[in-house]
Amino acid sequence: MNWVNKRKLLVIKTIKYNGQQYVDINNLWCALHSTFNMANNCQVDTSILDKISNKSIVSWPEFSREEFKFMVSSCNNSSTPSLDNLSWNHLKTIFDDVKCLDSFIQIANAYINLGYWPSYFKTSTMIVIPKPNKKLYDSPKSFRPIVLLNTMGKLIKKVIGERLQFHTVSNDFIHPSQLGGLKFKSTTDAGIALTHAIRTGWVKNLIMSTLAFDIAQFFPSLNHQLLSLIIKKVGFDQYISSFFADYLVNRKMNYSWSNFSSPTFNINVGIGQGSTLSPILSAFYLSLFIYIL
Repeated sequence: MNWVNKRKLLVIKTIKYNGQQYVDINNLWCALHSTFNMANNCQVDTSILDKISNKSIVSWPEFSREEFKFMVSSCNNSSTPSLDNLSWNHLKTIFDDVKCLDSFIQIANAYINLGYWPSYFKTSTMIVIPKPNKKLYDSPKSFRPIVLLNTMGKLIKKVIGERLQFHTVSNDFIHPSQLGGLKFKSTTDAGIALTHAIRTGWVKNLIMSTLAFDIAQFFPSLNHQLLSLIIKKVGFDQYISSFFADYLVNRKMNYSWSNFSSPTFNINVGIGQGSTLSPILSAFYLSLFIYIL
């Protein structure tokens, strides 16, 4: 079998960061933390939100059995268990008992009503893996961070994310030109929109140009203060606004490199690439910039 054959090891040299070689493991953690959280403690100008009008406030109804049953049924049983060692298959089996499901829903509703997200769910582990097809692996940028979260917290956030999608699209907060991070939007839609814009210009005898750019470290750089204010702009009631205000603070992360684990670091930006809320919350940001521009 091919998988038991000897494999060529990756070419990894001493990690370099800011022109210095890092041979001490503690220095390595600092280099990784600085690379993957470059926007830590950066200030933002929240006055840019003054140009965006507030949407009418809509109440947040309590969660239902159908929401959690549907969401957990769509999860892959073969996914790696998270920090709490629970798999999706475990939750599917637990939710077959209606009393267990109702108890879980009561806990989720309590988090919203109290505006509280437990510190247990605010702790995550970032697994550092090498990016493929790199000539050398001597820089933190040659590695990709994968965030592991607690399965129970991930399920609650999946249901919340589903509601955020429905609410923000139905009240027209998401700009029509925003395609990423939304359901029923695909690369094909982006291609069609771009083609339409180009051909519209051709009809008017215009020369069309396209400018494309990549926002580096986008998910890890989302500012919590600005994000909380955006949530209020979307039109959610005080309960969900208070929930996100607590959800985004006092977050902690440790790093895992091969068999080594780092101490715990405090993070005050980002929502993690492993977060199921990342796509829709990033869509809030992108739509905001489109409106302003």
